[in-house]
Amino acid sequence: MAKETKNKSKPKDPKPPKSEQISAKGKNASKAEKETKKEGKKKLKKKLSEHTAFKNKDKKKKKSRLPVWVKKFTLEYEEELHKLQIELLKLQKHVKKKGLRVVMLFEGRDAAGKGGTIKRIIEHLNPRGTRVVALQAPDDTERTQWYFQRYIQHLPAAGEIVLFDRSWYNRAMVEPVMGFCTDEQNKRFLKDVPLFEEMIVKDGIMLFKFFFSVSKDEQLRRFDARETDPLKQYKISPVDRMAQEKWDDYTVRKFQMLNETNRTLSPWTIIRSDNKKLARLNCIKHILSKIEYDGKISKKELRADPEVVVSGIEEIRFLEEHLLAPVELPG
Repeated sequence: MAKETKNKSKPKDPKPPKSEQISAKGKNASKAEKETKKEGKKKLKKKLSEHTAFKNKDKKKKKSRLPVWVKKFTLEYEEELHKLQIELLKLQKHVKKKGLRVVMLFEGRDAAGKGGTIKRIIEHLNPRGTRVVALQAPDDTERTQWYFQRYIQHLPAAGEIVLFDRSWYNRAMVEPVMGFCTDEQNKRFLKDVPLFEEMIVKDGIMLFKFFFSVSKDEQLRRFDARETDPLKQYKISPVDRMAQEKWDDYTVRKFQMLNETNRTLSPWTIIRSDNKKLARLNCIKHILSKIEYDGKISKKELRADPEVVVSGIEEIRFLEEHLLAPVELPG
């Protein structure tokens, strides 16, 4: 009897029916899916397309429409942008009629807001009279050419506006900081570029030079946003994080560049761009205020905010006073 008791196996817990097993798995899977969706919602913040609030603010209530909360500032920004874009169309008409040639350079650190401002400027302009130039890294042939050669071919003909998303000023900041050019090439560029710009301005080209200045913390926040937003993935580059590591190097190069290239004929305009929307509006106002055209709105409406738009000479003075001080300088 003792033997029999020893050999008897302990009764196992009865398995639940297959249908119950499947439903349990389904519940776990649906929980996991919900958690994943929640995480995705936390990471990705969706924004309304620009002009949406402005277009729909006076729409009547209907069953097919849902209310959406919008910041007052966003609505004010869209109304102001709409007004300024109408002025840009008047300006383009004037440029074409008079056969003017206009060049705008957009420089600044990575994620400073250059591209977004360019998009708003050209959004409603006739593409036949407007071009955006955003050149890739020079190829083997271009490296053997005179440095300015590949930029000259993109300068405007009569009646054209050309916007450079980064320009020949790559050699003043990005290239020397990242080691893409020698010190000798950088020094030669800084000596040559005022002469080059003097030639094109005296030939009749209107030249605007904008430097978008962003703070270090705001730049980091924008880099982080690029990594989580699938619509901004194309903006991520290996150089991005190095921009944070080499922040001080960029600041020194910026100071040198402004000192050497801020001239009466071709001055720099600094745009404080921690607030992208204000940067866009004030950059457009500055452009419109500098050219006379028919049907122009009042000077008061085109007055730029001095906290956002700063002259090159003011920026040089500020940097001179604070370059060695233990304060965070604007980018």
